[in-house]
Amino acid sequence: MKLALVGYGKMGRMLEQLAPEYGFEVALILDVHNNANGEGITAANFSGIDATIEFSTPEAAVSNAIKLAAIGAPVVIGTTGWLKHLDEVKAAVESSNSAAVWSPNYSVGVNVFSRLLQEAAKLLANQPEYGAWAWEIHHDTKKDAPSGTMLKLVDDMKKAGYPRNIDVSSNRAGRVPGTHEIGFDSAADTITLRHTARSREGFARGALQAAKWIVGKKGFYEFSETLFN
Repeated sequence: MKLALVGYGKMGRMLEQLAPEYGFEVALILDVHNNANGEGITAANFSGIDATIEFSTPEAAVSNAIKLAAIGAPVVIGTTGWLKHLDEVKAAVESSNSAAVWSPNYSVGVNVFSRLLQEAAKLLANQPEYGAWAWEIHHDTKKDAPSGTMLKLVDDMKKAGYPRNIDVSSNRAGRVPGTHEIGFDSAADTITLRHTARSREGFARGALQAAKWIVGKKGFYEFSETLFN
């Protein structure tokens, strides 16, 4: 299968390195040098491409995703920090009868972690003595705080039925790949759930797994739908 990479920073280079393990040949790379204002996203360039992984910047991701939809190129959107435009991108994908997978985090472990949190939130929903907190830390170059992953984890807890305030905090320091912690506390005890990423490799592998899954499909999907459904 032929894979296109839109964005070629640290994640792009790791994706290129790991792609053969998932049956992909990287046939097209677009970066700041050949994709200014999305000029590289053309039907001609994407002829024969089976899947695309987009890891660029929050400023470019929405435009890239919409242009990829317009030419019918299935895309895994790996960039974070753009989710306020989610409905716009979804509409573009669906109106073009194209395909896209989105997620604030492509770590399989984080998605399993979210399922555990949802179950805990549901079990403690009717236990008013338990308050909740959510904390995360990432490297000091990460632009969004709280992270998109943290915002989705909190939203997942609320959707699972947790009715009380969840106090959210963030730190940015050093080169931490990413740690997310959720706690429930009462006068009697504390429950703490934590996910710690060791490197970017988990995100890259999840994105490649999503790219392999989306080949030949149509529609707009969240990554967890590719894992658990």
